[in-house]
Amino acid sequence: MKLKLFINKSVHENAAYHYELAKGAKKKIAGTEKAIEETKKEIEKAKKREKEEKAVRIKREKKWFEKFHWFNTSGGRLAIGGKNAQQNDIVYKKHMEDSDLFFHADIQGGSAVILKDGTNASEEEMLEVAQFAASFSNAWKNGNAAVDAYAVKKEQLSKAAPGGFIPVGAFAITGQRTWFKSTKLGLKIGKGEHGIEILPEISKRKLENEIRLGPLKTGKEKGDIAKYLAKQFETDVTELLEIIPAGKSKIIKK
Repeated sequence: MKLKLFINKSVHENAAYHYELAKGAKKKIAGTEKAIEETKKEIEKAKKREKEEKAVRIKREKKWFEKFHWFNTSGGRLAIGGKNAQQNDIVYKKHMEDSDLFFHADIQGGSAVILKDGTNASEEEMLEVAQFAASFSNAWKNGNAAVDAYAVKKEQLSKAAPGGFIPVGAFAITGQRTWFKSTKLGLKIGKGEHGIEILPEISKRKLENEIRLGPLKTGKEKGDIAKYLAKQFETDVTELLEIIPAGKSKIIKK
């Protein structure tokens, strides 16, 4: 190491000169280290943006039924339900066939769930759909642990009532119903073949990173649950808000 000395300056003056140089160098080092840390942060942000942009680019094309509440039963049958009153009418008018079954919770306000080929479904499958319909009803919003649900055939449904008015999303029902008394509310959510999927809790089908949900009046708001799940599944909050029930929920089991 070489030091520059001034013969016309005293020892103390030479020392002071080099001290000031050292201070300047120290500040430069601190500035450089700060710049390095900021650069690292910018690189990480750029990587994250690139990852998100890539995810958008490779986003899969959704199936027609994914605009509704839906799941595949343990027997492989498709169940679809309206997310609102308008969709309730759509699943009935456009997608229900004679061999299907209509499920609904015995409470005002809920998803009209259609089980495709339901007249040939097993009892296990019907119990799954009953729980699904119960969970996507106002019973969840009310914090109920269970609610009665029922199933009827297409021929028992009508959008017209003599001398009466049938509102959007509601139906006139005739004949005997198949009842599923005290159906427990419960769902499980995780990664499946079609991205993030939601199933009735009693379903034997397994999802990746499965998390179970239940209704609870003192639980977390829907938005908070969606944010939590979005972090767990590394997906967009909006996607979760579209598929989880309205009302407060609790995490039953992870």
